[in-house]
Amino acid sequence: MKIVLTGSISNVGKPLTAELVKQGHDVTVITSKTERQKDIVALGAKPAVGSIFDADFLADTFTGAEIVYLMETLDAVGGDMMDPTVDFIGGISEIGNNYRSAIERSGVKQVVHLSSIGAHTDKGNGFLIFHHNVESILKQLPENVSIKFMRPVGFYTNLFAFVHTIKTKGKIISNNNGGDRKEPWVSPLDIAAVIAEEMNTPFAGRTVRYIASDEVSPNEVAAALGDAIGRPGLKWEAISDEEQLNIYLKIGFNPQIAKGFVEMQASQGSGLLYEDYYQHKPVLGKVKLADFARDFAAAYQQEQ
Repeated sequence: MKIVLTGSISNVGKPLTAELVKQGHDVTVITSKTERQKDIVALGAKPAVGSIFDADFLADTFTGAEIVYLMETLDAVGGDMMDPTVDFIGGISEIGNNYRSAIERSGVKQVVHLSSIGAHTDKGNGFLIFHHNVESILKQLPENVSIKFMRPVGFYTNLFAFVHTIKTKGKIISNNNGGDRKEPWVSPLDIAAVIAEEMNTPFAGRTVRYIASDEVSPNEVAAALGDAIGRPGLKWEAISDEEQLNIYLKIGFNPQIAKGFVEMQASQGSGLLYEDYYQHKPVLGKVKLADFARDFAAAYQQEQ
């Protein structure tokens, strides 16, 4: 099949590209960076250099594809997260509208969208609301366009943000409530495997699939990471939403991003974020916390 992927060769895009090429598909990868072309070619795919803010470019690139894979991130907006003037949520909705326009104009009938846990609601999910917004935009496509919404849970790789805090404070600090309540986590490798599987499975209507690798509590996360980095007894300390917001604002985060992170983390701690997930719980993937802990330890050792 001819498949077009957005998102370049990111944590998910790289293993996804490699797997689809291995399966014999004709894969084109959209990237905004010319320097990524050689890496895309090395994976056996074709690069298409352009901007996802350019609906004409997207429509041209999508034309002839049997499946398009759509994704959007805060980074895709292109603004500095320290710039208080950037509207990240609005920027991502613009990307979503460009995707919708390009799909209609290109005639693509099969879409896989990398969304997120929390996209089922427009309340209490923090900055994850942008995934809800884009899902809503894509649902406005004609009914003959089949869409598979992929909703991964929190990425293990988000835990890399705690490396500096562990080194300077000797603990993990978050307004996620901590404790022994288990939460789902996911590896980008498992996300790529599920998306590849879905691309090779017949499309019909609009479907949702959650993706997770393991279910562990904050205390279990702290214990596993602590053991991996030689800090047995590492603790996960819960702080208030107000304290967390003040930390982000003091660092200089865009207020929209700071408030969005705090609300999202609070919804993790309360369990609100996972309500729909547990009603549609998936089979867990292969990459467990213990596997990720080794990667975390390598990153921890490299941090100066």
